[in-house]
Amino acid sequence: MGARVLIVEDEESILLSLEFLLNKEGYRVSTARDGAAALRLLGQSAPDLVLLDVMLPLIDGFALCRAIRADPALGRTRIMLVTARGREAEVARGLALGADAYLTKPFSTRDLMAKVRALLADAGAAEPDV
Repeated sequence: MGARVLIVEDEESILLSLEFLLNKEGYRVSTARDGAAALRLLGQSAPDLVLLDVMLPLIDGFALCRAIRADPALGRTRIMLVTARGREAEVARGLALGADAYLTKPFSTRDLMAKVRALLADAGAAEPDV
């Protein structure tokens, strides 16, 4: 079985693109369009990786990152912030809150997939289904 990835993104076009790309690569993907929905999904089962936008409705990505890191049941979950907010202070804040990687929009799919593979390999997650 492929690694499980949760995409938390409120922009539909980006969400659909990420979902398509990760499904095509063999990952098992679930999605949430806001931080509260993501928290509900995270409470049901721990994904191997969360692709997390910072600017989200209800609960922003920084607060969600903090909540994931505070939950012992999610201790093995990797977090990649994927956001348009790329200033040095924001990157530092995201990493300080526990994100494992930070990718600034717009990004290349090659860069995204390289980071996804590296994070999942580091976590010892299952290889994608092909």
